[in-house]
Amino acid sequence: MLQSLAGSSCVRLVEQHRSAWCFALLVLGYLLYLVFGAVVFSSVELPYEDLLRQELGKLKQRFLEDHACLSEQQLEEFLMRVLEASNYGVSVLSNASGNWNWDFTSSLFFASTVLSTTGYGHTVPLSDGGKAFCIIYSVIGIPFTLLFLTAVVQRIIVYVTRRPVLYFHIRWGFSKQVVAIIHAVVLGFITVSCFFLIPAAIFSVLEDNWNFLESFYFCFISLSTIGLGDYVPGEGYNQKFRELYKIGITCYLLLGLIAMLVVLETFCELHELKKFRKLFYVKKDKEEDQEQILEHDQLSFSSISDQAASMKDDQKANEPFVTSQSPTSNDSSLNN
Repeated sequence: MLQSLAGSSCVRLVEQHRSAWCFALLVLGYLLYLVFGAVVFSSVELPYEDLLRQELGKLKQRFLEDHACLSEQQLEEFLMRVLEASNYGVSVLSNASGNWNWDFTSSLFFASTVLSTTGYGHTVPLSDGGKAFCIIYSVIGIPFTLLFLTAVVQRIIVYVTRRPVLYFHIRWGFSKQVVAIIHAVVLGFITVSCFFLIPAAIFSVLEDNWNFLESFYFCFISLSTIGLGDYVPGEGYNQKFRELYKIGITCYLLLGLIAMLVVLETFCELHELKKFRKLFYVKKDKEEDQEQILEHDQLSFSSISDQAASMKDDQKANEPFVTSQSPTSNDSSLNN
């Protein structure tokens, strides 16, 4: 008896705080996912980093042996200056000196990466004025970009998602949930093909040192707005039609970002995902909802009654041949 009561009370306690338990599991799962990623990246990349460090150390030692007139401190100062300039997008190599980072097309590409929060980091402002303008430009431009993308996605999703799903649901009588799932999968496949697979094949042809995996990696890192900056197209010294190529990449990034948002919004509208998201949200109390409904009803009723009274007064004032009488005069007439 006591065990059954204790079990029922535990079940009731869990049901009452179900959202909090689900949120705690969500936080725990996210932290474990972060740790899992750190362990995998460390185990995979650390040997390559160690190998690269050993190769650079041997190359530096061989260079100092071949050039005995150059001290190690002088070489360190030169390399520090070169690396500092490389962080600002300026290369010391002769085959890359012909490419300017701040011509119009490169600046347009930089502005698009800043406003879309991709931020490759291969080109950064050099002057204090440029850094200050970048802050002001981003503060205004990033919310403006979010507003622009939201408005565009809101209009596109009506014609791409909602109307097709409603058409098949009404015209052919299929279940709306089944049609929505199939439509989301098909739309996701089309988006992956048009903005990942095909562009990756194109980039692998146009970029000399990129294979298909590296090109696909660039497309994913860019359209997911991660923007690591280890692969940036159009930076080769022998790149043909570089200005037109940069403009095309800018258009690709904007269109691809819109397509990604449309797909994400389509999946978020699925009934199953909505139910899953509600597991982690805070539920409103019924008493608060009832109070809000009562307050809304009272406000609406009082406003309607006030409007009706004012309309009656206006009608009486506008009616011809009607004189207003005071209540005292009416009472005196009745007494007489």
